Amino acid sequence: MPESDVVEALAIGNLPLAPIASAPIGSSLGVNPVVATLLLNDGTAFQGFSFGAETASVAGECVFQTGMVGYPESLTDPSYRGQILVLTFPLIGNYGAPSRKEIHIAALIVGHYSHDYSHYLAQSSLSQWLKESNVPALYGIDTRLLTKKIRTQGALLGKILFPKAIVSTPSAQPAPADPARPWLAEYSDLPWHDPNSRNLVAEVSVKSPAIYSPDPKVAIKGPDGKVLRVLAVDVGMKNNQIRCFTKRGVEVKVVPWDFDFIANHDYDGLFISNGPGDPTVVKPTIERLAKQLKAADRPVFGICLGHQLMALASGAQTKKMLFGNRGHNIPCTNMHTGRCYITSQNHGYAVDVATLPAGWEEYFVNANDGSNEGIIHTTLPYFSVQFHPESTPGPWDTEGLFDRFIESVRECKAAGKLVPLKKEERPVAAPRLRPRKVLVLGSGGLSIGQAGEFDYSGSQAIKALKEESIYTILINPNIATIQTSKGLADKVYFLPVTPDFVRKVIKHEKPDGIYCTFGGQTALNVGVKLKDEFEALGVKVLGTQISTIEITEDRELFAQHMAQIGEKCAQSSSATTIQEALDAAHEIGYPLIVRAAYALGGLGSGFANNDDELTELCTKAFATSPQVLVEKSMKGWKEIEYEVVRDAADNCITVCNMENFDPLGIHTGDSIVVAPSQTLSDDDYMMLRRTAVNVVRHLGVVGECNIQYALNPTSKEYCIIEVNARLSRSSALASKATGYPLAFVAAKLGLNIPLTEVKNSVTKKTIACFEPSLDYCVVKIPRWCVVRSVDAFAVFP
Repeated sequence: MPESDVVEALAIGNLPLAPIASAPIGSSLGVNPVVATLLLNDGTAFQGFSFGAETASVAGECVFQTGMVGYPESLTDPSYRGQILVLTFPLIGNYGAPSRKEIHIAALIVGHYSHDYSHYLAQSSLSQWLKESNVPALYGIDTRLLTKKIRTQGALLGKILFPKAIVSTPSAQPAPADPARPWLAEYSDLPWHDPNSRNLVAEVSVKSPAIYSPDPKVAIKGPDGKVLRVLAVDVGMKNNQIRCFTKRGVEVKVVPWDFDFIANHDYDGLFISNGPGDPTVVKPTIERLAKQLKAADRPVFGICLGHQLMALASGAQTKKMLFGNRGHNIPCTNMHTGRCYITSQNHGYAVDVATLPAGWEEYFVNANDGSNEGIIHTTLPYFSVQFHPESTPGPWDTEGLFDRFIESVRECKAAGKLVPLKKEERPVAAPRLRPRKVLVLGSGGLSIGQAGEFDYSGSQAIKALKEESIYTILINPNIATIQTSKGLADKVYFLPVTPDFVRKVIKHEKPDGIYCTFGGQTALNVGVKLKDEFEALGVKVLGTQISTIEITEDRELFAQHMAQIGEKCAQSSSATTIQEALDAAHEIGYPLIVRAAYALGGLGSGFANNDDELTELCTKAFATSPQVLVEKSMKGWKEIEYEVVRDAADNCITVCNMENFDPLGIHTGDSIVVAPSQTLSDDDYMMLRRTAVNVVRHLGVVGECNIQYALNPTSKEYCIIEVNARLSRSSALASKATGYPLAFVAAKLGLNIPLTEVKNSVTKKTIACFEPSLDYCVVKIPRWCVVRSVDAFAVFP
């Protein structure tokens, strides 16, 4: 039986009969992988194929995590101690195992395991790492069904059971026979076990103090000449928390969970780390922390479990959540500033904000379920957050909280007493735009057989405007499209999208707003040409402004702006003549890539290996564009894209990232594209994500845009290829892949409506300020025009 058929047969919800013993043939894990069973305490059982250790059956708490990258970081996170971790993203193992750190999970469950891996930092396959760490793992299980069950019933106890014939370490306390499940007799069974009943913190905490010093070049010293020291109580600490302190110039002394920090005062600030389990179990730490808060002589900061311990020490209470929050895409709102951040989380307990005593208030709140995400003292420098600002895995958006704490430590040390935290100001909201009539520019003419990506985007935008009761006018020459259909736009002009026709329509209709970002490059070019006329015509450009568009379209100007924020573009030079292009080529060196400015679909662009090829390329490029960019070729690098959304309040999210199947050198429109990326580690993914956010904020984009990268497959070296400050063809793919209506949201943002006030189109309850986490993979295969290639007929006769 083929492996796919076997997996489908085994991924079932209930197993009243003996497990099916069929297995795939010819796997890299062995000729006949072991079939094991995941049994839940509600009676549900799933079967899957083993790709981890098979020495003993295990028991633990079954929880799910929604991150699309970062499985090595999740496996080594002490907060998962004793848990059977279910990863909702279906393809796991693609970039192998980059380290040999201790794995804390009890077992791993995934939908599909990639036997092959690709990453320059990988030291082994995920399977090999799990076996060396003696951690069981199963694939071929319906993780979507399993996740739905946990979401409905809450976290469940589970067991991974292996056949007695292969287990080398039978359970010391075998479970009693179960007449309802006679097939269990063939398995090495063991009792149910709730890891939260143990003191998990004691298991994962360091056993003796250790000091980590910063680089002397960045070290921050107090008035006494000593480097600022933070005492970090390790209740399950992630290593990146230490890095977040030391790279900011602070010395960190990490101590065990039961260290007496009341008797030992050789520190300037107190930090309580993340960790696993029920916070009420860690009584010694809570009691000491309560005394320290009353002493009021040092700033205190807590994360995750540390946040819960601070709340308990202050007199508040915690509660067990139904299934917890475990993922990298959870939006949290700062109650002081109103800003919303995408955070990384891993917890099953939460602070009951209703029990906070006087002097404390809510700092952050979960924008999805309304649960507490942070507390802060009103007069003393004490604060804590439920999420992980140090990330790893996950976004780096809230890492600035470490800066806030360190600044507080520095100020208190200098003053010789506690100084209140600096107040976070709520920014003045951008005035809401309420245009009476809006003109939407559609795309250029489509030929039969062409995809209508911009029809999709334009249709979404018009629906959003109608929802705001705005009269919409559309210019679009394509009669057989959705957006030109009766009942969508209030008025349609079937005219070419050119400056002359747009000018005439504006004079006749007198709209007070115009969108130039929903019709691709054609609409964008018209906006640039008419930019000096819009004010006189009484029309305001909505969304991203023309000045930003000009920066992204002028290759040389764009490179200058990227240099201003320390971002990297390929070595390049702009040219307006063939001779200028040749001079630039001789300075940069071949091979080169030539990119035409203001061009549709890469028209006029290509690679050149010598002067003759460059001259030929430039001759074609200058026929359609006034400028070309001559830049160093990065052919063969990975091509990665991110779809970014930003509002006028500076809330910024990356809705989707995509990876071209082909390396750089094949135009995106002609390449197979996979969403989300498959070969990026968490560090790669978040590095490019942070760059995307920084770039979009610097450029001042309001709405949606696309950023493209070239990433060296053998290092972290990357270059920004370009930014499309508009809805692109990739945007339509991203919307369909994620279910996030990019154009609909972008149209709303163009009216200065914050992301936090736009409703999620799927749930109708939560907000649009979130990053979709997929439990599936989308592949776009282009329609290749084989007649363009003579060699194609040898393959397709």
